[in-house]
Amino acid sequence: MNWIPLLSTLTGAVIGIAATLIADRNRWRREETRHALEVRREVYTEFVSALKAAGEDMRAVALGDHMSESAREAAVREAFRGTGLYTASERLWLVGPQQVVTAGNEAFHSLRRMRDAYARGVAVDSAEGVPLIAQRRTAMARMRELMRKDLGVGPLGIE
Repeated sequence: MNWIPLLSTLTGAVIGIAATLIADRNRWRREETRHALEVRREVYTEFVSALKAAGEDMRAVALGDHMSESAREAAVREAFRGTGLYTASERLWLVGPQQVVTAGNEAFHSLRRMRDAYARGVAVDSAEGVPLIAQRRTAMARMRELMRKDLGVGPLGIE
């Protein structure tokens, strides 16, 4: 019996199976990478949107008239809480890389400093309020820059 044709056939089958397995593994890795990127994009969008909404809601409260200090404080704190920011922040902590989480945390804390100031009665365009807004803008710009870099999107150059 001649073994060469049988060995050739077996070798070809092993090469074919190995090539298929490698191709499937590479395709799976690409899909996992794409899915992880999409999850981060969704989480980043949710977090940035919640930060933006909380800032706008708090600003509206701070610019409004309130009968008492306690009513203003409660309204500012509710504006902060009511946007889903805490949930969005936790999601960021779960899926974001360290540098994005650090920048997001700074943006979050800059907004909390604004919340505390507005709750105390600091006016939006006061000497104490303006630097808080500037800090928040800087923190938000840095966070967005790192998020865009992580997502493979180039810098905007407009912030």
